[in-house]
Amino acid sequence: MDFVRSDGASLDPFPHYDRMRESAPVFHDEQSGSWHVFRYDDVQRVLSEHGTFSSKMGGDDPSETGQLFAASLITADPPRHRQLRSLVTQAFTPKAVEALAPRISALTDELLDGIASKGSADLIDELAYPLPVIVIAELMGVPAADRDRFKHWSDVIVSQTQAGPRTADHSSTNREMTEYFLALIEHRRRQPGNDLISNLLMAEIEGQRLSVAELLGFCSLLLVAGNETTTNLIGNAVLSFTEAPGTMERLRAEPALLPQAIEEVLRYRSPVQSMYRVTAADTAVGDVRIPAGAPLVAWIGSANRDERQFRDPGQFDIGRTPNRHLAFGHGIHFCLGAPLARLEARIALQAVLDRFPGLALSPGAHLERMDSTIVYGVKELPVSWTTP
Repeated sequence: MDFVRSDGASLDPFPHYDRMRESAPVFHDEQSGSWHVFRYDDVQRVLSEHGTFSSKMGGDDPSETGQLFAASLITADPPRHRQLRSLVTQAFTPKAVEALAPRISALTDELLDGIASKGSADLIDELAYPLPVIVIAELMGVPAADRDRFKHWSDVIVSQTQAGPRTADHSSTNREMTEYFLALIEHRRRQPGNDLISNLLMAEIEGQRLSVAELLGFCSLLLVAGNETTTNLIGNAVLSFTEAPGTMERLRAEPALLPQAIEEVLRYRSPVQSMYRVTAADTAVGDVRIPAGAPLVAWIGSANRDERQFRDPGQFDIGRTPNRHLAFGHGIHFCLGAPLARLEARIALQAVLDRFPGLALSPGAHLERMDSTIVYGVKELPVSWTTP
């Protein structure tokens, strides 16, 4: 499937990745000063070797996105990373996540009930977007009335990964988010509830409570990581299933294959295509020397299509095994929310398979990729199915 932007330009990154793996697997962009790695082994190393490739963000602007994420898990190195991660690990253990299954199932059925008789819908708008937003908002104790604001903020944040200057909308969104989360944190400080923010407010690391900046970092990270990636995992899965002949029928006949199929979606159309690091010391990747302090992008989407690691990587194969993809990262920064994303995708996709016979892309569907070099998925996914 060829994704396009509204101006008609192709945004399918995979042919570019193929070329870079062969001709320039470690590439220095002289214009931006950043380095880029494309092969599986190099990407895995960059994601894992935190002593050499630091997650710390560069300069902060207190009014911009830097403030929102500067003190979060995703931009922390040990030992602070280990301390911060230990505070939220309990909320995302397999047992804790599995306890959410009945609620996720009920939400999925409620969302699909609204469209089942219509025979066609935009599956992003009707299922893939609202389900993860509701789940993460409920975990954080965010009022239902604010879910649409959540989604808007999240979309604007991931669009900031595009090249070019920030717009007024970006700055406004960052201010709105900061003000909203600061108010929510203060409200939970006065009136604690049974939610993640209240629990984080009460948590201590070696006798010290989290700073406001760290609480803000957690809120911002949970907002984006908790809904954008899962939205795109569900959307990318439906797209991949409908494209590959016989896949839907096979999954209906063999439902036990669905978890394995989801892993192939994670490899084939990774919801997160790249991660950012900074070299903490002079190092070499392959035979290329990279100086200390250099910004570096590890291209997960390319690593997951590397023919050195995967047989026929350009083929979508739900029977693929082994499948050691890097879609959730690797090492100490392996995605904390991976069990939740997998659970939501499994429940949502099984319901779609069960309830929507003959599911296919709507004829003449125009698919537009999200405006981000990090997050990967379609803005809309118009589908149709057979109704009784």
